[in-house]
Order: sequence, then C-alpha cells, then structure tokens
Amino acid sequence: MTQPKIGIIGGSGLYQMEALQNLREVKLETPFGAPSDAYLLGELAGTPVAFLARHGRGHRFLPSEIPFRANIHGFKQLGVEYLISVSAVGSLTASIKPLDLVLPDQFIDRTRGRVSTFFGEGVVAHIGFGKPVCSRLAAVMGDAIESLNLPEATLHREGTYVCMEGPAFSTLAESELYRSWGGSVIGMTNLPEAKLAREAELAYATLALVTDYDCWHPEHAQVTVEMILDNLQRNVSNAQAAILETVRRLGENPPPSSAHSALKHAIYTRLDQAPPETLEKLRLLLGKYLP
Repeated sequence: MTQPKIGIIGGSGLYQMEALQNLREVKLETPFGAPSDAYLLGELAGTPVAFLARHGRGHRFLPSEIPFRANIHGFKQLGVEYLISVSAVGSLTASIKPLDLVLPDQFIDRTRGRVSTFFGEGVVAHIGFGKPVCSRLAAVMGDAIESLNLPEATLHREGTYVCMEGPAFSTLAESELYRSWGGSVIGMTNLPEAKLAREAELAYATLALVTDYDCWHPEHAQVTVEMILDNLQRNVSNAQAAILETVRRLGENPPPSSAHSALKHAIYTRLDQAPPETLEKLRLLLGKYLP
C-alpha cells in the first residue's frame, strides 16, 4: 500500500471511518510511548489515509490521559503530511448552533500540566504559533463541506476553540468568562495536538462538531453526556461525508503548507552540541536539519 499522506484523528463518536477500503491495522511504538490505539490504514476515495481513534476504541482515555505525543509521532512515522482532527465541541455563542460545523482558526489554552512539546532534554525549539491552523488545509476542508450542502449543518469557517482541561464540563462562571474572551467553541483535546503537529511539520486543521451550548444558554439545559452522544450520532454522517470529500480533494491537489518547514527557523540549540540520546529520540523530526 502507498504511504498515507493524509491522517485523520477521530474524536468522541467517530471511532472508525465506514468508507475505509482495503483496511489493515498497524500498531506502532514511538520514542514517546504507545499511541491511543492501532492506526487503521486504508483508502478513502482511492486515496491512502491513516485513521486513529483519539480516545482509543471504546473511549478508554480521559482527555488528560491521551498520549498526544505518541499519537502525532505515529502519524509522522507513517509518512502523514496533512492531519485532519475531528472533535466534539460545545458552542459559546448563539450564532453557532448544535449540529453546526466549525473550522476553528484560533485556540486558547486552558489546560494544565499537559506535555505539548517534543522538545527539551537538551534540544530547544520555539515554533511560530500565531496562526495555529494550516489555512490552506482548512480552506480545502471548507470548500469540500460547502459543496456537499449537508442537511442541518451550517458551516463556520473561523472561530476560537477554547481548550479546557476537563473531564468535568464548565462551570457557568467559566463559560461566561470564555464567552467574554471571544471564544466560539469549547473542547478538551485539540490544542496539544495542534502544537505537536506544528512541531512535527504536519499541516493541521480541526473539524469541530457542535453538540451543545455548554452551560451558558438560558433556554437550553446544561450539557450532559447523553445530549452530546445524541447530537454526535446525528453529526457523524455529516462528518464522514465531509472527510471523504476533503480527502478526495487533497488526494487530487494537495496544497503547499508553511507547516511543512515549521522547524526551519525554530531550533535554538546547536545540534552538533546536543545530547546524542535526545537527537536519537528526535531523529524523525530533526533529520533534515541535522548537520
């Protein structure tokens, strides 16, 4: 099978892709431990892809427990260059309704204690992250979704994703605070992924599936797991159709991305003086920059 250049991370409710053909499982080990699950390799619209269930099949990992570094490194090992992340979110604004689709272009980090870098241990790098999403990948996704005229789903091509720690949902005070900051949607997973994908030089974009209004909306009940799962089931078919069309377009005309050279001016350490064991651990990421 041809090496997959497109990766898909499935979040809550999207643990597999029904349209995947010529399916096989690949279990990987990485210098950062084991990924959440085996990668499912196959073809969508005739294009090789790699799929991973973020929380593991059966939803085994809390957001704080997800092995983000291993997951992203595993995609890099497989040869992935474009990474589509699918995530369930709550809405923080009346203009974004449950069952809508959002392509966030900004993030606010409210996590605590999560390791969201591959670097350290003698090698320092500072990636540019002012624009945390690959705009060209997001544009392909947006055009693909709009071409489908999906039922019940309004597409929002921009927005700010507030990434909270969890696993509890927001308090009302927190929800109102995030709204005052200009937050559009809230979730628990995508920011560590976006940072690590940039360090791994993968073009990254999020497809956010809106399931609820968090707890701020006076006319809607506060978020529950039952509410999320019910709306996710209604969202999944739209998400799968959106991914299928996005993959078809990427397979035909993959856009250039500045993310593919994100480390070019980000490495501060003289690599010829870096600890050999750290260089070995980072060899897949740093290979083209090693002297």
